[in-house]
Amino acid sequence: MNGFPLPGSGDAVVAVPAPGAGVGWWAGSSSAALDADGTFVVSYRVRTGEQGRGSTVVARSHDGEQFETVAELEQARFGAQSMERPSLVRLESGRWRLYVCSASPAPSKHWWIDVLEADDPADFGTAEARTVFPGDERTGIKDPLVQRIDGGWRAWICCHPLDVPDEEDRMTTAYATSADGLEWEWHGTVLAPRPGTWDARGARVTAVLPDGRAAYDGRATKAENWFERTGLAHHTGEGRLEQVGDDAVADVRYLDVLSLPDGGYRIWYEARLPDESHELRTELVPRTPVSARPGAPSA
Repeated sequence: MNGFPLPGSGDAVVAVPAPGAGVGWWAGSSSAALDADGTFVVSYRVRTGEQGRGSTVVARSHDGEQFETVAELEQARFGAQSMERPSLVRLESGRWRLYVCSASPAPSKHWWIDVLEADDPADFGTAEARTVFPGDERTGIKDPLVQRIDGGWRAWICCHPLDVPDEEDRMTTAYATSADGLEWEWHGTVLAPRPGTWDARGARVTAVLPDGRAAYDGRATKAENWFERTGLAHHTGEGRLEQVGDDAVADVRYLDVLSLPDGGYRIWYEARLPDESHELRTELVPRTPVSARPGAPSA
């Protein structure tokens, strides 16, 4: 997994500051895509306090660092108690899709995922929502990673089992495919926690690169909920992923990796501050010449 674009590979810039101080004041869990003109469209979640509201923001950026908000989707619009990581996809036609996840009102611990479509990202503010991943009484589903591939669609979905009260923070990742991105076929769990390890409590996929390298969030215990760290995995076929290494590689969560046309990457991630608020940071990771990579033959 040499050369994976991890936090610290470039110079970190705060793209979106924490919306306030203290627990639950979060900006992050982003999903980014390139527009036809090479500029960035980035969607991310904002939460205002431990018991505060959640919203999904859509922004444009010329450099991936300075954002201009073009749409904001409040949780009340979806009848939700909170919102988490969205997934943004640009179609070949130039049309856009935004997959958003919402929490059912308390006392339920259920989550579901809707999709919105628009010709311009600014139109997500008024676009109609359609439920595509409803979940059920046994499973809450959230934090989608949706990709367009080979004329079809694939998605990695974070799943929370609801069978044991007060244990709903447990998480695995399931895989689904679709012909149209609207009707989906599930293929079961493809990344699961490993007992006795740093990711024993959960494993949530956040990035899968075209070459099959992947990143995921993990944690060891229930007490570490909201303190997830990033680990690495690799694609083993049919959506399945396998962890690489025995420890986390970065103390951040929701690592989002966008491949750039020049072979480099722009990454975004949610970073925890000392007061437990979170900010959205970004780094530009240049393409690494083959001769500079660890293990490469010398000239």
